[in-house]
Amino acid sequence: MAKKIIVTGGAGFIGSNFILKQINETANEILNLDKLTYAGNLDNLASVADHARYQFVEGDITDKELVQSLVQGFQPDGIVHFAAESHVDRSIDGPMPFIMTNVVGTANLLDVTYRYWKDLEVARKADFRFLHVSTDEVFGSLGMDDVFKIDTPYDPSSPYSASKAGSDHLVRAWGRTFDFPVLITNCTNNYGPFQFPEKLIPLVTINALAGKELPIYGTGENIRDWLHVEDHCDAIYSVFRDGKVGDTYLVGGEEEVTNLRVVQTICDVLDEIRPTASGKSYREQITFVADRPGHDLRYAMDISKIRDELGWRPSKDFAAGLKHTIEWYLANEPWWRKLQEKKIYEQQRLGTK
Repeated sequence: MAKKIIVTGGAGFIGSNFILKQINETANEILNLDKLTYAGNLDNLASVADHARYQFVEGDITDKELVQSLVQGFQPDGIVHFAAESHVDRSIDGPMPFIMTNVVGTANLLDVTYRYWKDLEVARKADFRFLHVSTDEVFGSLGMDDVFKIDTPYDPSSPYSASKAGSDHLVRAWGRTFDFPVLITNCTNNYGPFQFPEKLIPLVTINALAGKELPIYGTGENIRDWLHVEDHCDAIYSVFRDGKVGDTYLVGGEEEVTNLRVVQTICDVLDEIRPTASGKSYREQITFVADRPGHDLRYAMDISKIRDELGWRPSKDFAAGLKHTIEWYLANEPWWRKLQEKKIYEQQRLGTK
């Protein structure tokens, strides 16, 4: 049965990919509420902009009157909450926007939607879901021999991860105190089309093409688990549709790679499909810089719960997915050139204290 879903932050990287899959692969109706900060880009959604089952509203989740009017007017069957400030380096430069959006905004969204939900008729009330999309970074840093589990204690290292930890706790509190039907997903690093070029893979790709240095924090031995954004979107919808109310699901790609190896692989792919005019390898542009403050060593997830309970598992191999992603950025140069022309972000280093 088709659902009416409010998606917050749907003009961002993961949110826009989620909406594209919803419109193209389901009969669901989507209302996208996005503040259109520097990372929100309606060009991501140009292919569905005029679709009968999609509508966009520009606005802030901290705006209680706006959120109330949208919820009452749209009458959703659920919320999928992506809206967040999400870049660690930016949270070091300026923490307060992260607290306002990620903590205060989430609390506002919970309060408004809970009050709407409790007045629904019994059947619709039972089917309603509030899904909060979060991050593995709330757990802090791993050693080399363990993985994050459902019961891993929170230990955030950055203002970003602390703000996401706060929002996770608020969502659980609304579930436990008010019996509000909440769900939480915590996910590892995403990659794929439409990712804003402050993140590692598009940043390195674009800087390499421009002949710029490719800075590696510290020794480059920090390890991340990589998940293609389309796999993540499938996981989110599986949890929204079939997850157990009140539960948390960990989502990962089971593809652990050092930051240095990611950058080297990007260089190797570019050497193959877009060689330099000089014939030199892009690897020669790699340089090592001072590490980021509070840089977690490793992230990795135990995804057994979502695999065993919901039948979800990642489908995309990282090596093939990374090559396809790089090819997407090469084929969609106008998309990221437009961001550069607006001087929203010029690939400069952030987060040095």
